[in-house]
Amino acid sequence: MRVVVAGSSGLIGTALVRHLTDAGHEVRRLVRRRPRDGGEIGWDPVAGTIDEAAVASADAVVDLAGVNVGSRPLTAARKHEVVASRVQTAGLLARTLAARDDGPRVLLQASGIGAYGDRGDALLTEDEPLGRTFFADVVRRWEDATTPASDAGVRVVHLRTGIVLSPHGGALGRLLLPLRAGVATRLGDGRQYWSWISLPDEVAAITHLLTAPVHGPANLVTRADRHAALLDALRRAYGARLTVPVPAAALRVALGDFASEVLGSVRADPAVLRGSGFVPLHGTPDEVARWVRTGSPPAP
Repeated sequence: MRVVVAGSSGLIGTALVRHLTDAGHEVRRLVRRRPRDGGEIGWDPVAGTIDEAAVASADAVVDLAGVNVGSRPLTAARKHEVVASRVQTAGLLARTLAARDDGPRVLLQASGIGAYGDRGDALLTEDEPLGRTFFADVVRRWEDATTPASDAGVRVVHLRTGIVLSPHGGALGRLLLPLRAGVATRLGDGRQYWSWISLPDEVAAITHLLTAPVHGPANLVTRADRHAALLDALRRAYGARLTVPVPAAALRVALGDFASEVLGSVRADPAVLRGSGFVPLHGTPDEVARWVRTGSPPAP
């Protein structure tokens, strides 16, 4: 397939481009500077411009663009940037695909399980209504921006990604340093559900959805475990002997609105992904912890 990828320089995008290329697909990356070669396509989401002809030559578009919500304090200005970076990119791509009959008929659009808000122990399939938190509102506006494409008959999948586990940063970035020093840091009381997926499974799931007959929201998670249980698996994998709790109050002061992402409980169920026939490589906390620690696949 010929696949156009936006947001190709992030943790997931970098791994996805490598995976698709290794699998023999032709990948072109959307870039905001002048393209350097035939593997790049120029665009400017703020100005609303894009090389439509280049995008039209593809079979599918994967949009992973958007500023990192956890890299800076969520001030009012940063919140505006978080929303704009997602709505502008998704909207431009959706309008571009909708305007051309000869363009890609598949749009895989990044989204997140923050859509549901803090829901305690409730099992959340894709049919659940969206929450009322800041991040749920981000998802609502993000997914709504793709309406022009779906109205034009493009198969749009909203990739409601959970906590992506990787030894190279992402959600585990702040936990891995103490783990390597022999200390497991429990966030809050540890009873909150973390819906997680390994980086290889995230990439494999996106690749799977390029051709699977799925549309609408899809929870890109493997399973949901309580944070304490997932941390215990990581502690065992790293041989950490000490567990240090970080009080919820301290996290709320340090992280502000982003604290809801680590303290909130989202027990997402990958009903759509499972129903489409996708089988993850890392299916349990111990398997994914072993992969994060060593890079080795799970035992047969």
